[in-house]
Amino acid sequence: MPDQYLPVLLQIIVATGFAAVVLAASVIFGRSARRNPTKDSAYECGMLAVGEGAPRFSVKFYLVAMLFVLFDIEVVFMYPWAVQFRDLIADGPIALASMAGFAGVLVVAYVYALKKGALNWKS
Repeated sequence: MPDQYLPVLLQIIVATGFAAVVLAASVIFGRSARRNPTKDSAYECGMLAVGEGAPRFSVKFYLVAMLFVLFDIEVVFMYPWAVQFRDLIADGPIALASMAGFAGVLVVAYVYALKKGALNWKS
């Protein structure tokens, strides 16, 4: 039985050793470079870095973006079910009930997001 774990143990040792060697090489060779303000400045495609960086976005933007991705992924799960709808209905109403439950959870989540004001841009 322990003989079966030998390849896994060997792979863990090799991976850990590789990571340690790469990190050590990075530290050793990274210190050899001379530092100056020009090398330490951010590279902007050959242009001098002038002004502020990227503008700050409101947290609402990210919240709405995450909700969009969440509900968009849920539609991806509905698509295969819709393609096989006739075959699933022929087998019985269980497929319809399961998708109704799935859609119900989505509606509850959507109503929750509306009640919490997650989709209001003004507040």
